[in-house]
Amino acid sequence: MRDVAIVAFAQTRHTDHDTGLAEHELIHPVISEVKELTGLKRFGFTCSGSCDYLAGAPFSFVSALDALAAWPPISESHVEMDGAWALYEAWVRLQHGDIDSALVYGFGKSSLGDLRTIMTLQLDPYYLAPLGLDQLSYAALQAAAVGADRQELDEIVRRSRADGRSNPYALDLPEPDGDDFAVQPLRKTDVPPITDGAAAIVLATGDLARRLHPNPAWIRGIAHRTEPHYLGLRDLARSASAADAARAAGVGKGPVEVAELHAQFPHEEIILRQALELGGDTVINPSGGPLAANPVMAAGLVRIGEAARRIHDGTASRTVAHAASGPCLQQNLVTVLEA
Repeated sequence: MRDVAIVAFAQTRHTDHDTGLAEHELIHPVISEVKELTGLKRFGFTCSGSCDYLAGAPFSFVSALDALAAWPPISESHVEMDGAWALYEAWVRLQHGDIDSALVYGFGKSSLGDLRTIMTLQLDPYYLAPLGLDQLSYAALQAAAVGADRQELDEIVRRSRADGRSNPYALDLPEPDGDDFAVQPLRKTDVPPITDGAAAIVLATGDLARRLHPNPAWIRGIAHRTEPHYLGLRDLARSASAADAARAAGVGKGPVEVAELHAQFPHEEIILRQALELGGDTVINPSGGPLAANPVMAAGLVRIGEAARRIHDGTASRTVAHAASGPCLQQNLVTVLEA
């Protein structure tokens, strides 16, 4: 396997409302930033992650290419998933051996529509979607299955929002207050905020990575797993696919100083801590995580970037990043980064 590292990461200052920017206008600043950080103008491969349903238009990723200066022609691909899966595709492409760099980006504007309705479209169209089972309803089913102590859930929300206020890219959310329920047992403050944003990462191999960054974040393990789509076919109180991905990526081979988890609800953090077997000394989501900023289709990629940033600035030597997709943590991707 070729050594691949993250050598640059950039993200937007996420917002909770539509600022009027089109997708290519949202993406262009982060693309420009990673180009400036690396000095690279072109890349061996480019891969993006987004969702047409968020934009309400087919092939919205094509118009987003206007941000890339894609002439002369570039080698490009796209996944209709979070940008974390675009990073996985780019990592696989780099293993072929004929290129040494890749640009990955993800973007989404949740403010343009009703996210609860939009996310229902990922469900099976014959049996689940007609029930009107929306994102919060099935998340509430999982929260009920976990049965976590309310005080523990409140503390996760409180910590996430506090960390988010210290993160210039996250939303400035107040201390959680009030007992109003979104869907029982989920309180309104348990629900991730509507967020518009984008993120970009540059991958490089071997000697090129060492030239581009004094302290590259090397990908020492990366794997993703999935499990049945139907909620009744799995134990919602645990995540077998996250546990399998963590084992395949080698999370347990050493201490984890920082873990950036794509936990959109507080009970998901509890499930993921158990699935990844994270110790009590592991710092969870120091960026604030999705409970402080949740740009759909970029939030998982942001987790990888935030974990890499801790390697880049020398505050950690081994970190873990996690991304999720599908209802109730159906699909999970785990990445282990080391200095």
